Amino acid sequence: MTSKEKIAALREEMQNNNVDAFIVYSADPHMSEYLPEEWQERAWLSGFLGSAGFVVVTKDKAGLWTDGRYFTQAAIELEGSGIDLFKEGMEGTPNYIDWIISEIPAEGRVAVNALATSHANWELLTERLNAKNISLIDFPLLDNVWKDRGTPSKNPIFVHPIERAGKSVAEKIAAIRQKMESMEATVHVISSLDDVAWTLNLRGSDVQSNPVFLGYIVITKNDAKLFTDLEKLEVEARKQLDEAWVKMMPYEEFYNCIKEFKNEKVLVSPNSNQSIFEALKSENHMIKAPVPGNLMKAQKNETELEGFRKVMVRDGVAMVKFLYWLTHNAGKEPMTEYSIGEKLRGFRAEGENFVGESFGSIVGYKDNGAIMHYSAKSEGSKEVTNDASILVDSGGQYLEGTTDITRTFALGTVSDEFKRNSTLVLQGMIRLSMVKFPKGTRGVQLDAIARLPLWMEGKDFNHGTGHGVGSFMNVHEGPQNIRKDMNPQELLPGMVCSNEPGYYVEGQYGIRHENLIAVRESETTDSGTFYDFETLTFCPFFKDTIVKDILSGEEIAWLNNYHKTCEEKIGPYLEGDVKEWFTQLVSPL
Repeated sequence: MTSKEKIAALREEMQNNNVDAFIVYSADPHMSEYLPEEWQERAWLSGFLGSAGFVVVTKDKAGLWTDGRYFTQAAIELEGSGIDLFKEGMEGTPNYIDWIISEIPAEGRVAVNALATSHANWELLTERLNAKNISLIDFPLLDNVWKDRGTPSKNPIFVHPIERAGKSVAEKIAAIRQKMESMEATVHVISSLDDVAWTLNLRGSDVQSNPVFLGYIVITKNDAKLFTDLEKLEVEARKQLDEAWVKMMPYEEFYNCIKEFKNEKVLVSPNSNQSIFEALKSENHMIKAPVPGNLMKAQKNETELEGFRKVMVRDGVAMVKFLYWLTHNAGKEPMTEYSIGEKLRGFRAEGENFVGESFGSIVGYKDNGAIMHYSAKSEGSKEVTNDASILVDSGGQYLEGTTDITRTFALGTVSDEFKRNSTLVLQGMIRLSMVKFPKGTRGVQLDAIARLPLWMEGKDFNHGTGHGVGSFMNVHEGPQNIRKDMNPQELLPGMVCSNEPGYYVEGQYGIRHENLIAVRESETTDSGTFYDFETLTFCPFFKDTIVKDILSGEEIAWLNNYHKTCEEKIGPYLEGDVKEWFTQLVSPL
């Protein structure tokens, strides 16, 4: 079926059930960013494959709302679907609820799948729609349209040992219970997959590139329960749960369990799905607050940070070997954006404890580099030769940690304009790497530092400067970030973030430079405690696209010191022509 045919089938279901508008969020029952195949409803319906965005379908119109990372990609993938693109954050783009209200009749009915709708979204929709006498209902209409959605995986659930986690399951649950007590909660529900995996020191592979598994946790004062597919638990995983006094329950029993709670004070994130709230709300007091373990997870302990440092050397070696291969073979042998991504995976796979990619590699050649989250297909991806520029954004999952790195460089002749813009982006990345900031600083307050070189020339980019990164966990992790949007979460020691400013010229090229950085305590002065960043990533930048005159002496010194560190960390693992080339690459600017 084409997207048009799928939407026509959905509209038939809407008409049969007296529904005026149906919203398809990009979500699963755990509100994941990256979804198991059987929950990729929005992608299935629309053909748009980005990780963010949702579709609204009315009786005669359809629209997809997404953010600046995907404007170019969405326009391409929605072509011929009958779905209009609405660019979130751009002047003139209507709020989707306002759009729904304007498109459906008074006393109309809007439907969603409560399992794939957050409570926060449900409450906002209810308030806005009810004010216009429009009702919101839970009606998973796609269940009758998407007939072959598949079933959950049977991939094993395995132990993430304390030697890599740094804290035991018992210690983590005790810390969570302490937080529950301070909030006067008697029951705590954890539904986000990375929080479930982190709490229990377990990992899986139910979601591509994310080492998580489908599961819920319920913690009370006296017991803890994991709801998951019990057949998938490895022997050591069962033993670890037994030792931490965590009961193992079938995944399907979760809702039956929480329906039994009466007169409890239940701590649950407002980002949990609405079905959880429906099961709990009638006879319990709901404490709507972020999952305590989410912030604990974000502040990496020293064991986890040491894991990052180890895998960054391993990943840097793979990257250097890859960069040597690509720059020396482009134009000499057939290759495409897709085959280049596969080749990079092969270099990483040579490293110890490599599990897989942390996300699908973004290899954008020439104008495809301007598609911020471009994904090359196995069939029909662009041929790559020794001409123009290429952007490679990739990462690995290793047993000790997660990597995410972007390098943009020339494979042939590039314009002076490209070199200047590439230097401005690099300058912003360097400035953020060098910054020192007082305790209590939020990411939004640092975002402008990375953008300033571009802003001074009337340029900008439509994505965040930094996101949190997990420890052998999801490559996108909260609650912290570095972006324009207001986020009240302050940056704290141990938090690992990306540092990735960019610049994109649609139809010509894209530029992004990215390292991972960790917040650490720097010094205490009369003005208070100050933090700075430890740069974790080790991989050189290409000097042939750097306009040296743009950089200050301090910025040049930072880059030279960074390259010296790369040489010390990576050099011992290289040999022959690769090492000779690498030595030139890390020589002083």
